[in-house]
Amino acid sequence: MRALLRLIAKPTLNSPLTVAWLGALWMGVFGNWPLWQRMLALPELSDAGGRIFVLVFAGMVSALLGALLSLFAWPRVIKPALVVMLLSTASLAHFMGSYGTVIDPTMVVNVIQTDVREVRDLLSVGLLLSLSLLALLPIAWLWRRKLLTHPWPGRLGRNLLAFAGGLVLAVGLALSCFADLASTMRNHKSLRYMISPVNLYYSLGSVAAASRATPKGPPEVIGADAKLAPLEAGAKPRLLLLVVGETARSANFSLNGYAKPTNPELAKAQVQSFRNVSSCGTSTAASLPCMFSHLGREVFLDQKQPQENLLDVLQRAGLAVLWLDNQSGCKGLCDRIPNAFAAQVASGATALPAGLCDGQECLDAALLHGLDQRLAALDPERVARGVVLVMHQMGSHGPAYYKRSPADRKPFQPECKSNALQQCEREQVVNAYDNSIAYADWILANSIEWLKTQSDRFDTAMLYISDHGESLGENKLYLHGLPYAMAPREQKHVPLILWLPEASSRALKLRSNCLAGKLDEPLSHDQLFHSVLGYSGVQTQVYRRDWDLFAACR
Repeated sequence: MRALLRLIAKPTLNSPLTVAWLGALWMGVFGNWPLWQRMLALPELSDAGGRIFVLVFAGMVSALLGALLSLFAWPRVIKPALVVMLLSTASLAHFMGSYGTVIDPTMVVNVIQTDVREVRDLLSVGLLLSLSLLALLPIAWLWRRKLLTHPWPGRLGRNLLAFAGGLVLAVGLALSCFADLASTMRNHKSLRYMISPVNLYYSLGSVAAASRATPKGPPEVIGADAKLAPLEAGAKPRLLLLVVGETARSANFSLNGYAKPTNPELAKAQVQSFRNVSSCGTSTAASLPCMFSHLGREVFLDQKQPQENLLDVLQRAGLAVLWLDNQSGCKGLCDRIPNAFAAQVASGATALPAGLCDGQECLDAALLHGLDQRLAALDPERVARGVVLVMHQMGSHGPAYYKRSPADRKPFQPECKSNALQQCEREQVVNAYDNSIAYADWILANSIEWLKTQSDRFDTAMLYISDHGESLGENKLYLHGLPYAMAPREQKHVPLILWLPEASSRALKLRSNCLAGKLDEPLSHDQLFHSVLGYSGVQTQVYRRDWDLFAACR
């Protein structure tokens, strides 16, 4: 504490310890502006007492950062350490301030699993401005400093004293407002994931620890007893087109009561839209593995040993299974089954039409190109037993919603043509998003038309379900990925649409209009695994009849 007081009384700008604490103050006060903005917007902190608490909290954060950086306050260490932390803080400030996101372990997994296309969509002038003001400006000042050197025993002692002093100061500030601190952190848990750059390093550590704890080797086998129920004499094998949507939220589907006509094609296709469906997570990395698991969300989140998924069980039962991807990949789900990217032209198919792909990404219509050839390339013995074809869409992936629909399929204008959503009027952001939903509507309608061409060979069906929803500016939140417990309904309420022609309904022996009576019942991603097994006629001990969407109607 004495070293810290001496530092305050006689600061030396060329001292590593002074530089460390100046960096801590810069990041604590200016780099955490999204946190202070979020806190000042809370109703319980809107009065003078609340503003004083925010100032005290800023002091706590700065003291903790100062304590941490005191350990790195060595002439050859402090500069690179501050460069890394300043760049981290500036980047986090942009994304949290612009989109209302928080940085937790799930968000870090999303970042790790992202691809070049998604990174490119997140680059903006706003990010460059944040990096310039919050990172490059102090880095330029820092790099011009010629830091003093002292014998290492004395330097170590001063650093440790400053570390202890920072902790004492932080604890003292916390105790001075403990009631407000405890109440705020209890009622607004997301705030702890906005303290930069500690949130990033904590989340990285959590992800690394979880990765080390995960057993290596192949996933645990499930459904080892999987087999197909024998078809009745004269019955056709079944073909299920399972379409996994991306970032589609139920509230913006006119099939579910949305005022704008976002589903004109499906409205004519005699589909059934289930209106009360919850996702397993709020990001692709969280939802996709969970929704293809047999465990259900609650158990899946606690599992330690990776397990096989729905696709493995379908293939083990003898069905032909194919995963087509127009996203950043299948998150390991399709590693053991035939798979392809939409940009890869099927053998024997014509080249992709001009305009579908720009060399870096494709519109979702590319998923439909060459489906006959892809089906013909599968094992004919398996095809004769039945087919499950999964299409993973680019869907409504943001923030560049305007890229998700072609120029001739944008019924809602004007639309936001920027990935900096906060710079557009909210109506324009919603229009761009709704155009992507309308385009998905057209894709699904054309998928149904393709399935009709296969009706001579198969009993066909289409099941569409999104991985998670999206925030479009409600409460100043954009995109998705908030921790599930604190995420708004817009990020968890997803569409589930079924096209089941009469012939397929008869093959399943479903009671007439039974499914139509369940459109408002609570459902979730938990039902997907078991409903697909039920439709496909797969028998196994891991199948749960009570989670099969079709079972209650047989």
